[in-house]
Amino acid sequence: MTGDGTSTLEELMLNYSRVAFRLEEMKSKHEKKLNTVLPAGEIFILSQALNLSRGGRLVSLEHEKDERLLHVFDDLSNYTKHFYYGRYDIKCASVEDLKQGKNFTILEYNGCGAEPHHIYGNGNTLIKAYQIVLQHWKVLYKISRYNHKKGIPYWGYQKGKSFLKNAKKHFRMLKELDKNFEL
Repeated sequence: MTGDGTSTLEELMLNYSRVAFRLEEMKSKHEKKLNTVLPAGEIFILSQALNLSRGGRLVSLEHEKDERLLHVFDDLSNYTKHFYYGRYDIKCASVEDLKQGKNFTILEYNGCGAEPHHIYGNGNTLIKAYQIVLQHWKVLYKISRYNHKKGIPYWGYQKGKSFLKNAKKHFRMLKELDKNFEL
């Protein structure tokens, strides 16, 4: 959110469409600063990391894909020699900087259990979104088969159930921590 030199933080939030559905949460989180007037051009960060359900905006950079960009992500992904598939959520100063491998931060890495975010906000029809998800599952199936042939056993039902239970517990803990996180 960017200050205009006359509006309070609360007024800026009230006029910011991307925070409207989380307004009460943001007002509570920044309660002590609601009456602060932000100088013109000053940026105030409401939340360090956003997702779709928290007002984040996905930007497709498909048209920016080139050899330099692929090289940056290949270097990141091949670091451990055991990376097969996933999605990086990144923040960068510019796409050009990212292509040069500088001035970017990995906000989050999402493994193969994450949904392919390019189904959102790119003008996709419901049918196209289903095709993208099915392609995602097809790639995961191929990776699973490849790993199995290399001696990595498939997970049984109990192991999968236990993993999901622990993941839910972890996400509840993160939600609690986020409630108390003050910028």
